Amino acid sequence: MTEQTTTTPEAPHKVRPPLAREVVKAVAVEHGVCIRPVAMRRTDLATGETEIVSMPCGHTLASVCPPCAERKRKLRATQCREGWHLDVEPVIERADPDAEQRFWMEKRAEVQAWAEQAEAVGEDAGEWRELLTEINAELTRTGVVGRIPTETPERPKRSTKRRQDVPDLPRRPVAARTVGKVYTAPDGNTFRPSLFLTLTLDSYGRVKADGTPVDPSTYDYARAARDALHFSKLVDRFVQNLRRFVGYDVQYFAAVEPQRRLAPHLHMAIRGTISRAELRQVVAATYTQVWWPPTDRVVYAGERLPYWDARERAYLHPDTRQPLTTWQDALKALDDDDAEPLHVGRFGRQIDAQGVMAGSPDSARCIGYLTKYLVKDIAECHDSQTPAQADHADRLLEALRYEPCSPTCANWLRYGVQPKGAKPGMTPGYCKAKAHRREYLGYAGRRVLVSRKWSGKTLADHKADRKNWVLARLAEAGVSATGHPATPGRYAWELAPPDDPDVGPVEQRLLAAIAERIDMRRQLDQAKTTLDLSATQEAA
Repeated sequence: MTEQTTTTPEAPHKVRPPLAREVVKAVAVEHGVCIRPVAMRRTDLATGETEIVSMPCGHTLASVCPPCAERKRKLRATQCREGWHLDVEPVIERADPDAEQRFWMEKRAEVQAWAEQAEAVGEDAGEWRELLTEINAELTRTGVVGRIPTETPERPKRSTKRRQDVPDLPRRPVAARTVGKVYTAPDGNTFRPSLFLTLTLDSYGRVKADGTPVDPSTYDYARAARDALHFSKLVDRFVQNLRRFVGYDVQYFAAVEPQRRLAPHLHMAIRGTISRAELRQVVAATYTQVWWPPTDRVVYAGERLPYWDARERAYLHPDTRQPLTTWQDALKALDDDDAEPLHVGRFGRQIDAQGVMAGSPDSARCIGYLTKYLVKDIAECHDSQTPAQADHADRLLEALRYEPCSPTCANWLRYGVQPKGAKPGMTPGYCKAKAHRREYLGYAGRRVLVSRKWSGKTLADHKADRKNWVLARLAEAGVSATGHPATPGRYAWELAPPDDPDVGPVEQRLLAAIAERIDMRRQLDQAKTTLDLSATQEAA
């Protein structure tokens, strides 16, 4: 009897037609329209008329809103381009404070005095501190740049002598100059080069081509986690040392992204040029010390954790019911001469520095490289394609899980320390800060780092320049631009709730925005055609 085999036919694969909502989003992306518009109610203060206006969400990640993220990326590219090869000092003018800004600053002074009086007599000043935070937000809303801290930071008295395991770094007085030097070639031509610099962290163990460790059991995940958490401090110290060493106010545009091994590294466009020998000297002498309480001994774990006492407004020992050591007292214990920092961060020895000339193909390539990954979060830059890469990311996240990310981190409870600003609901291993999330991999700082005198403009200034350029082209061609008027102080804005009867379905608002964008593009194309025709006629 012969054995018969049967084959099961594959299930038919049927491609279903797209949903109307997805088609609308696809067309919106194609025309550069925000797919997550925010409904705002705009009130004309002169006539009292109101209408719903859809505003772009302004998100910076392409996974959330591709059009908004791409606009942000192009804006950053423009900012980088305009400041990199400046040959004149940027002029920054500050406006005089207006009446509203003065009002909120007076309130800030009064509330701060009340908070200090309450603390002087031993009362809880938490509500006053919260009010100070709200006033700071109002000052920011009115256009005030920079913030005044709500509390005076405590600086432990500690030696400022440099570590003995790093070389000394000579210092020069920092001149007010920000532009690079001009060099003269043998043929008499002059040039002003700039620099593209890449800095990486030290090795934590040998890795393969895909970024995974050769031996995960010996890979130093604990040091990798701490380096990622405090990477921004190391970058700040490098810039500070660089300025003091070269003797002028070095300006930079930098972007932070992860390597394949998931460690953050820095790409930096520097105005002017610095020799590689000097850069190596500054990198070798740069370090950052994290003076936090020690975390080498776990005090509370599992179900035996400190608990919150509402009366004491503190976390208590589960057995003795005594308050845990406060953050301030834990820092004071580090004043001992034998105390050691929790972590010392350094760059690796590998340095890549390239000279770049203005207007060259290398300049455009480097700008594209600097802004390439800005529309992705940290984890998306190098997606896990293999089980080994996924396991590598999991091990790093496990090392980050119980590592304190800031003085307010819930993980301090694990080591017997009351977190700064402790509040109920804190549990070690479940800190909600960005640094502990998979999409950040320990680095939760800013992805773009720009010095204050880079281009002499803010992002809002660059955005206004782009808008004014479009309006100027339309005006030159005699084309009347449509859109919402922007008379300062004429309108009042407020967020429209989703249940507002005037807020239509998002699909309808997307279609209206698409139609408006098509009309704007038609006007710009018409203006370009008119200007090209005029130029041709003048040339003839």
